[in-house]
Amino acid sequence: MRPPDLCTEQEISVLVRRFYDAVRRDEQLGPVFNTFVNDWNAHLSKLTDFWSSILLGSGRFRGTPMPKHVALPDLSAPLFERWLVLFREATAAQPNRALGEQAYDTAQRIAESLWYGYQMSRRPGTAPTQLRLV
Repeated sequence: MRPPDLCTEQEISVLVRRFYDAVRRDEQLGPVFNTFVNDWNAHLSKLTDFWSSILLGSGRFRGTPMPKHVALPDLSAPLFERWLVLFREATAAQPNRALGEQAYDTAQRIAESLWYGYQMSRRPGTAPTQLRLV
């Protein structure tokens, strides 16, 4: 359960932008994201809504992330693990420790869920592999 005063919208916005700035520059993740994200401002706005809905219960996010991720070609456990490393770095840089911890714990669950769903859609009948969590 999230505390009602966990963070502000501004803190969420800063976290999302800091994280995705690192993703865009990353040697492994940058090419993936930069290939499939055509409008970064719109994408960051949607991701801010997503994290606001999760962390503050704002209900602003509307969408289903799983089908969008399943449609991407050639995702791998190392890419999801790299995503988590960068997310950990972004949350560790947050002055609001409670926000950082809650956001990272949630990001781990999201990454595991997306990776599991991706594997199940790509290799039905094969046992999915686990991510190495940082």
